[in-house]
Amino acid sequence: MEIEKTNRMNALFEFYSTLLTEKQMNYMEMYYADDFSLGEIAEEYEVSRQAVYDNIKRTGKILEEYEKKLHLFSDYVVRGELLDALKGYVNETYPKDTTLANYIEQIQEVEE
Repeated sequence: MEIEKTNRMNALFEFYSTLLTEKQMNYMEMYYADDFSLGEIAEEYEVSRQAVYDNIKRTGKILEEYEKKLHLFSDYVVRGELLDALKGYVNETYPKDTTLANYIEQIQEVEE
């Protein structure tokens, strides 16, 4: 399993998990977050490894479709990058402006 794909699936799962069925949520969490094997998940749910694999594959596509339509994760990433750039700019240009620094901190807390 590629670490980039795992990280992406975990991030998409955080944003869209409530839109999934309970079984989809359980399979994805066990596979990507808890690092269970297909066999372990299949044994837990008394289904075939192929059934688990198909469900995980299908659910991954569903998560990607949600992201394609809603952009919650990509917008979050862009906001974080812009906020970092703003923070750097404020620190360099207005190092003594505590009001700006406080606003940036408040925005970062909301984003978390």
